[in-house]
Amino acid sequence: MNPDFLVIGAGVAGLRAAIELAEAGSVLVVAKESLRESSSEYAQGGIAVALSDDDEVRLHEQDTLYAGDGLCNRAAVRTLVEEGPAAIQQLIDWGAEFDRQGTKLAFTREAAHSRNRVLHAHGDSTGREIARTLYRKAASLPHVTFRSHAETTELLVEDGVVWGAWLNEPIAARAVLLATGGLGAVYLNTTNPEVATGDGVAMAYRAGAEISDIEFVQFHPTALFVEGAPRFLLSEALRGEGAQLRNQKGERFMERYHQLGDLAPRDVVARAITAEMKQSGTRHVWLDVRHWKRGFVQTRFPRIYETCLRYGIDLEKQPAPVAPAAHYAMGGVRTDLDGRTSLKGLYAAGEAACTGVHGANRLASNSLLEGVVFGARAGRAMREERRKHGTSRRSPAIRHIECGPDVRRIAWEKCGIVRDAAGLKEACELLEGHLNRNEALVAWLIARCALAREESRGAHFRSDAPEKRAEFEKHSVVKNEGDVQFQ
Repeated sequence: MNPDFLVIGAGVAGLRAAIELAEAGSVLVVAKESLRESSSEYAQGGIAVALSDDDEVRLHEQDTLYAGDGLCNRAAVRTLVEEGPAAIQQLIDWGAEFDRQGTKLAFTREAAHSRNRVLHAHGDSTGREIARTLYRKAASLPHVTFRSHAETTELLVEDGVVWGAWLNEPIAARAVLLATGGLGAVYLNTTNPEVATGDGVAMAYRAGAEISDIEFVQFHPTALFVEGAPRFLLSEALRGEGAQLRNQKGERFMERYHQLGDLAPRDVVARAITAEMKQSGTRHVWLDVRHWKRGFVQTRFPRIYETCLRYGIDLEKQPAPVAPAAHYAMGGVRTDLDGRTSLKGLYAAGEAACTGVHGANRLASNSLLEGVVFGARAGRAMREERRKHGTSRRSPAIRHIECGPDVRRIAWEKCGIVRDAAGLKEACELLEGHLNRNEALVAWLIARCALAREESRGAHFRSDAPEKRAEFEKHSVVKNEGDVQFQ
């Protein structure tokens, strides 16, 4: 069980990297739960790419930079949008079945896009289709092995070099890729699966790697709000097709908050919904598609329609109750454009990584594209690692995991959509004694970096510092036992 390359995570980024790595040696792909349980599987809306007749790469680049609110790494954005079209064509060549109008690919629009450039599959199952395609391709390669229900607890490091990871036993490898996905499950309300507890960020931080922009957490405005039901994502593509947000009085309210109305950037919509709920003393607003032609919602969004129906909501006859939920992490393990972290032998890609491509606020449907493009780049870079396997067989210290505080509630109430210094300081104090738990460590890092960023920008909003400040137009960087720096 000592492969040439170890890939931790079986979502889009991990699978795409594994395909590249198979050319250079044996690859072991491990998943915390089943191979199908990743954020990629839940990604509904689509994948953004400049392929339609009226679009161009330059416009996709501009929209991404605008959404990122001054913090995007321009080189990363250019890499994403320029390599995107070829990456999509490769997926199609491998069997990905994107929706079409006749023989042409069908594109829709989501918030903050200036063109219809969002490809979708089976209506609202785009992530699942891309993951299916990549898994089938990777599984067809003789040097790729999969292992499910294999939780990674620690990276193995000697003299600043990562040579493997601990999965009930030490697994040595020439290079290790963290493709562990997001961290939404450290919040009380999230669209992410339960496995998304930021494990990659926590393990990398403990090992001494740099973590960047972790304070920028995107809250999706429209998660299904039904007592006792998971916060199922109601895709932004619904609003792209004309779905309307309404408050408890039945009024459309988004025009009061932004000129783009229901298609304003996600952070604006999430804060607007929060304000409307506070004003009315309710826990949700409404998303209404009753004005659509009969049958359209079932055809265009079959998964969403069936899920809502399962919880007693027929979208053709009644609006859906929705509220914001933690959705996506713009920050993560700091990497270059080829997935290299600050530790030799350790790479990261996808949502677990931070190239700076999303800046302070991710443009809708750029996440799947990021996983495909930067997963491939990380795989190619890892092939160049020529180190021999590590030789140490010391087991990591056993961490006693006590119950501790309610991390998810602390994160939601103190590090959520609207933050302030008092709440962030309280979160740090409550979590500090429990950093042996990954979710507590990740929430603590978010709180620390959010406290240090004394401004509001993108998805990070401080009620006690509501304006952007030029001195914070930099990326936060934090390392184990170090202070938060802005670079």
